[in-house]
Amino acid sequence: MLVAPCVGKRNSRPWIVSDELWSLIEPLLPVPGPKLVAGRPRAPDRQALCGILFVLHTGIQWEYLPQELGFGSGMTCWRRLAAWNEAGVWDRLHVVLLQKLRAAKQLDWSRAVIDSPCAGRSTRPKSGPSPVDRARPGSKHHVLVDGQGMPLAVSLTGGNRNDVTQLLPLLAKVPSVAGLVGRPRQRPDVVLGDRGYDHDKYRRLVWALGIKPVIARRGVPHGSGLGVHRWVVERTIAWLHGFRRLRVRWERCDDIHEAFLGLATCLITHRHVQRLC
Repeated sequence: MLVAPCVGKRNSRPWIVSDELWSLIEPLLPVPGPKLVAGRPRAPDRQALCGILFVLHTGIQWEYLPQELGFGSGMTCWRRLAAWNEAGVWDRLHVVLLQKLRAAKQLDWSRAVIDSPCAGRSTRPKSGPSPVDRARPGSKHHVLVDGQGMPLAVSLTGGNRNDVTQLLPLLAKVPSVAGLVGRPRQRPDVVLGDRGYDHDKYRRLVWALGIKPVIARRGVPHGSGLGVHRWVVERTIAWLHGFRRLRVRWERCDDIHEAFLGLATCLITHRHVQRLC
């Protein structure tokens, strides 16, 4: 039986799925289809998830997943991750976790903060010449968090994609979060961004959504004071890139890297749930 270390102590094996986390994930998993040919029994979903988390945390290649861990083969874990991502498991899990935070009044809708760090070199789809690495191909993560750094939405694009073009898609990607009496909440009051989001056209479009844009302007000396509030997104980005599989884009397929990105977002949100709820 898989047992996770106690909350509050340093987890030396973060890929081991706790009973509490598994109770949230298991109801969201799709029911496997009937086995069409005879052969080895299907690897348990919980063990396969541990294998996926092992790859996410360590950055190891799928084919080198140690068999002595008992998580199944790397290809089994890869297939399971692709199937669960296609079924929308991580998106639904993220909503469940956000609802828990809102029920505990731990979501700060007074402002949201956006940033777009590079995700390392890549020659894969959804990559492009990076403007900060001598035009070498790369990808970019776009991250939107609430006022406390809770991840609200993440996405993947090519490294040459202008940050401001993802402002509206990220705001639209924020899920509708229930958890309290009344209508679900989906829009922050204010969105904060650096000079990469400075464009009057997008300011007008954000205003049209009922959100106030607070974005630093190009050509204006530093000292806007936005850094007092924007540090939370930098911290969340550091947490995301603490998962070694996300530091450099190795996946040939967009959906697998996006699945890792969605899973990592859920794990970060779950840590907040454990701490605050």
